[in-house]
Amino acid sequence: MPPFPEPVDPHDGAGPAGSAAELAERTAQDLRNLAGGPLARLPQLLEAMVAIGSDLDVHRVLDRIAETAASLTGARYAAVEVLDEDGEGRRDLITHGSPPEGRPTAPFALRVPIKVQGELFGSVYLAGKAGGGATRPFGEVDLHLVRVLATEAGIAMGNARMHAAARQRRRWIDGAASVTTALLAGPESGSAAEHALTVVAEKGRELAEAATGAVLLPRSDGAMEVVAISTLLSESVRAEAYGGAIPPESPVLHQIHAGLAVFSDDFADDPRSISPLSRHYGPTMLLPLRSGDRVLGALALCRASGGPRFTHVERTLGTQFASQAALALVLADRHHDRQRLAVYEDRDRIARDLHDLVIQRLFATGMLLESAHRTAVRPDVKEDVRRAVDELDATIQEIRTAIIALQQGPPEAPAGLRTRILREAGAAAAVLGARPSVLFVGPVDARVGAESGRALVAAAGRALTELTPAAEPARVVVDATVTLADGRAGVRLTVIGGSEREGAEGGADADPDGAVVWEGPLQP
Repeated sequence: MPPFPEPVDPHDGAGPAGSAAELAERTAQDLRNLAGGPLARLPQLLEAMVAIGSDLDVHRVLDRIAETAASLTGARYAAVEVLDEDGEGRRDLITHGSPPEGRPTAPFALRVPIKVQGELFGSVYLAGKAGGGATRPFGEVDLHLVRVLATEAGIAMGNARMHAAARQRRRWIDGAASVTTALLAGPESGSAAEHALTVVAEKGRELAEAATGAVLLPRSDGAMEVVAISTLLSESVRAEAYGGAIPPESPVLHQIHAGLAVFSDDFADDPRSISPLSRHYGPTMLLPLRSGDRVLGALALCRASGGPRFTHVERTLGTQFASQAALALVLADRHHDRQRLAVYEDRDRIARDLHDLVIQRLFATGMLLESAHRTAVRPDVKEDVRRAVDELDATIQEIRTAIIALQQGPPEAPAGLRTRILREAGAAAAVLGARPSVLFVGPVDARVGAESGRALVAAAGRALTELTPAAEPARVVVDATVTLADGRAGVRLTVIGGSEREGAEGGADADPDGAVVWEGPLQP
């Protein structure tokens, strides 16, 4: 309940306000009543009414009302109390002057309500009539002056509210549009899904003027986990919240899964919240990210403890934003799927062209060279042709490796063993002056285990860095069809080229040229 006493205005009008015409008639009657009394204060009242009616800043208007009410009536102390949306508690208090006898709760001699569109917005309180102490009564003229001021204040507050609500709606609408644009544009780098969720969390926190915005997604155990967060709180709070979860037995989750928003004025003390994360927050909105009949997750917008509660307008706009954000997430996901599909189609086309055109032509060229090798007479010519045939074979094998790489999964998936070996060979090209040729024997990616693959790639990298430039390009062979000395199936790495290595690593014995650099079991 409001902390100040009940009105002492005999013409309080505390019941429902009438129409605009009745309000205007009442104001006119108050002005006519003033005409019969002292007129010296009318110019000041009219000036205040013009100033109040033309200002859309709520706090400036309330300050002006308190100051003008005190000045017009000779009150030592004026207060304007603004109620919350429910009309049951104080939202704001603007004062002018000092309470009589220094008492912050001194009795008021006059209270006039301020109504906005028929609803009680607040009240003007006056105390301490000049020249007569705190208990001297205010006259009829004082009453009419303050009533006119309160009426004008109600009109001004209505206009200011509509203006503020329009600006707020525009901010939320622009914010939702910017989220959609950002999600469809996609990230410059990194995971598209992670980028999308972070954008929603950041924009939601900014629009709600909250301390934290977080996106939660369902887990297999029924809980909801924080997967993206934007916060103004400390890094320790952020670290605690990221990856935190609302347990599946929480009543809050039951509402979210049903597609219903959850609002709380103090999340830390809310009996519905059983998550340890709630202790950091006061007013909170938990909004379902819903697309059709499917709940994708939830958007949490939390203000710090002691922060202002979310108004009815903010709750409505937040719920609409969450619905639009969920739709944007679905659209962005489909958009990125179409982009990935286009990339895969291009890769498939390139792979087909390499297989159907390039390799076929290389085979034909190789057959011609084989024929020339059989018919050549000069030994040096036969040797040159043999080398050319070997190079064609190596080139065909590399093209096949490239085709397999093009047909691999999405870029986010871990690179296969073939791709990693090719990367090591490409990195060595700058030092060796030419890219080493790479030959794979057997289904390398399918047969070689993760641990052996890591060891093999590391050995290949070391071996290639120890090679010295030579007239002929180095050659790397990965053979997944060998049998180890103990009878197990294994994989062998051979690097052929100018090398300063003195022996092999892993379980292999180096050959006289130091070519075998690593071998081991397929699945250790």
